[in-house]
Amino acid sequence: MARQENPFPYSLDNKRYHTYNYELQKVFGGKVCKISLNAGFTCPNIDGTRGVGGCTYCSSAGSGDFGGNPKESIPEQFEKIRAMLSQKWPHCRYIPYFQAHTNTYGPLPLLRRLFEEALSLPGVVGLSISTRPDCISEETARYLGELAQRTYLTVELGLQTIHDETARRINRCHTYKEFLEGYSLLREQKVPVVVHLIDGLPGEDRAMMLETAKAVAELDLYGVKLHLLHLLRGTKMAREYEAKPFPLLSLEEYVDIVCSQLELFPPQFVMGRLTGDGAKEDLIGPLWSLKKFVVLNEIDKELLRRNSWQGKGRKTIPKV
Repeated sequence: MARQENPFPYSLDNKRYHTYNYELQKVFGGKVCKISLNAGFTCPNIDGTRGVGGCTYCSSAGSGDFGGNPKESIPEQFEKIRAMLSQKWPHCRYIPYFQAHTNTYGPLPLLRRLFEEALSLPGVVGLSISTRPDCISEETARYLGELAQRTYLTVELGLQTIHDETARRINRCHTYKEFLEGYSLLREQKVPVVVHLIDGLPGEDRAMMLETAKAVAELDLYGVKLHLLHLLRGTKMAREYEAKPFPLLSLEEYVDIVCSQLELFPPQFVMGRLTGDGAKEDLIGPLWSLKKFVVLNEIDKELLRRNSWQGKGRKTIPKV
């Protein structure tokens, strides 16, 4: 398909959704890579503050399976990963990504030391911080707002679903109301916010997943990350599945849901991802998710088949 046939304006690679690569190229004019770090944090639903055991789907690495080694310093982790990336992209710039567990779950002096240390590393042009909405205090939000004034900052909030019944089932240990409170503290300080959603959570049907997307689409966000539920060995959810199996999404179902969610999101939302990575040796299902490029290609094909694009369901597309 020729580029001029694509009706979606936020695109440099003929995608019909607003990719993170497009946004970084627009802002920095060249390749930018995220470097996943593990600062050794825990979570309030692990240590007993809000609950124990963590989210039922989460591995022991706390979503940081592909990040650095928490036994190493931030500069050591950064340099090891940077050295590998530079073999493919020798002139790349970098965004340190505090990914594992809850990265604002600590005293402000510690957060300040870690984040400033990461910003001082060579080639760094921004910072990305993943956390929970119930771990944003007014003090922390003010500091993040100050950071956002002097670097390219995004704060990623795990929501997963707006449905509190589902959140209780997966042991999130916070409500949708609490998410909105944390989100509001950040936006009051003009901090760019990215929201994580998971499709395929147990007990949720297509209508519930689209309801979550509709609610999130009305927020003032930098972007969204869509994840497929990965059922991983060693998790509480895997034990629940073994005792009483629940449906896992098929590739066709997932593609349909993602495309329908994309149609609901404003075209300005940066789509940080449309699927996720589950460690191959731990993945129980869906096994089709291991073929990540196949999943992305099927999403592209379905959008083309529908003659659709991100935000089409919102009727208007603003000019770039």
